[in-house]
Amino acid sequence: MNPSLEQSSIDTTSMMTSSEPLVEVPKILAEERMQNERMHDVLLLLEHLVEREEATVKLILDCLYDVGSVNLINKKFQSRSLNWMMKSIARMSKPAFRVVALRWFKKNCPESNY
Repeated sequence: MNPSLEQSSIDTTSMMTSSEPLVEVPKILAEERMQNERMHDVLLLLEHLVEREEATVKLILDCLYDVGSVNLINKKFQSRSLNWMMKSIARMSKPAFRVVALRWFKKNCPESNY
């Protein structure tokens, strides 16, 4: 067999394997770019939801507080009189919870960098 012919087949094989990762790189970059764009869109939607639907966020937080406080009090306080007293305290502290929870929600809600 001719050595030059043998050498050319080796070069072709090495070129094919070296070009395969190059084909994958643009595909991976395109997928990453698409993922970044979609995450940016999600962050924008969340930000606009909080700005436009603050009343909805408040209602959701109120419902979570009602359910969570009753469950926690029932679990921790078995005495009927103490249970009743703690539930009334929880009802009175609900407005303070709303303010703190909404502030916490806005602070911890993801923000977009546009």
